[in-house]
Amino acid sequence: MIIIKTGLLSVLIMALTTGCLQAETKVIRNDDQDVYSRTTLESTKSDSIQHILTEVVNDGKAPGMIAAIISSDSVLAIASAGVRKAGSDVKFTTNDLVHLGSCTKAMTATMLATLVAEGKMSWKMKLIDAIPSLKHEIHPDFHKITLWQLLTHRAGIQKNVKNWAAHSNKEIKARRLMILQDNLKKPSGYTRGEFNYSNFGYMIAACMAENITGQSWENLMIQRVFEPLEMTTAGFGAPGSDKLIDQPWGHEKSWNKWKPSYEDTPAALGPAGRIHCSIEDWAKFLALQLNNENPILEKKYLDKLIEPTGFYAAGWGVANETDQPWAKGIALLHSGSNAVWYCSVTVAPGLNRAYLVVTNSRDFGVTGELCNEVLRELVRMDLYFVQSDS
Repeated sequence: MIIIKTGLLSVLIMALTTGCLQAETKVIRNDDQDVYSRTTLESTKSDSIQHILTEVVNDGKAPGMIAAIISSDSVLAIASAGVRKAGSDVKFTTNDLVHLGSCTKAMTATMLATLVAEGKMSWKMKLIDAIPSLKHEIHPDFHKITLWQLLTHRAGIQKNVKNWAAHSNKEIKARRLMILQDNLKKPSGYTRGEFNYSNFGYMIAACMAENITGQSWENLMIQRVFEPLEMTTAGFGAPGSDKLIDQPWGHEKSWNKWKPSYEDTPAALGPAGRIHCSIEDWAKFLALQLNNENPILEKKYLDKLIEPTGFYAAGWGVANETDQPWAKGIALLHSGSNAVWYCSVTVAPGLNRAYLVVTNSRDFGVTGELCNEVLRELVRMDLYFVQSDS
C-alpha cells in the first residue's frame, strides 16, 4: 500500500512553478528562437513536445511521460514518450489513462459546487449541520468548520489521517464517516482560518455531500461531473488492470532503477486524490475555466471556485497577473502525486490555454522540478508560436 509521504507537497510545487514561470516566460529567449524556429515550418507543436519528452525519457528521468497544450475547445498539441511499464516495450501513448493525484481536488470542489448551485449545500454550511450525528462524536473545535474552509485548507484540520485504510470492511460512505470520527475526537492542533494543506479536509467535505445526498462521492462524481462532461475514461484508483500492461503503471525510484507499482492510495482518500482519466478527458474538465458555457455550472459558481483565500481557492492555487504577467490575468496551478505518479497543470484563462504534464513515476525531490521544467518549456514554446503567427 502506498504511504502518503507529504501533505504540503502540492502547494510547495505550486509555489515553485509560480516563481519559475514568471522568471522564464516574460520574453522568448534567444535559444528558444533557435529551437522553435526550426519547427515552425517543418513540424507542429506536438512534434516539439515529443522532442522534449523523448529527451527526458532517454536520460532515464522518467519511464514514461505525456504532455499537452489545450484551449477551450480542443487539445491543441499532445505527445507522449517512453513505456507503460519499465522492463517492457509497450509504448506510453497519447490515449493512455493517467493518474491525477491531488489534481482530483479541483474536480471534487466542482462537484460540490453543483450541490451548492442546487441549494442542497452552501459554502458556509457547517460540518455538524451537514452531519448532525457528529455533534456528540467529535471535538467541539470542529463543529463550526465550513465547507469553504475545508476546500481552501483553512478548517484547522490535520494533513492526513492516522490510517486511510481503516474500517476497510465497511461500505465506502460508512468507512469515510468512521475515519472522520476517529480523527476528530481530540482538539485541533491547528488554527481555523490559517492555511494548512489537508487531504483529510477534502474527505470531510465529501462526507458532508455523502450524508446530504445519500450517495457516495464516487457516484456523485460520475453523475455530476464525468457524465455531463462526457469524460468516458474517468475512473478511480490506479488505471488499467493489475498484472496486465493495458494502461501505464506507476513507478518509484529504487537503487537508481524504476520499480513498477500498480498500488494506489486507499479508497477513502478518493476526494483528495484518486481520479484517473485520459488527457483528452482531463482537458474537458480544465476547459470549464476557459469556456463561457458548459453543461454543469453557471459562471458565477466557477468564478467562486477560483476565488482565493490567500493564494489557494477550491482545488486551485491562484497566482495574480503581477506574479504571472505572461498569463494575461490569473494563472491556476496545481500538482498531484500518489507517490508513483506525478502531474502538474497550469491554466491561463486570459490566454485560453492550459498546459499539463504527467509522468508514470515519482522520484522524491526530483520529479516535481522535472515536471515544472517541462511546463516551462510548453509555455515558452506556445508563446513563441503565438508571437510567430502574429
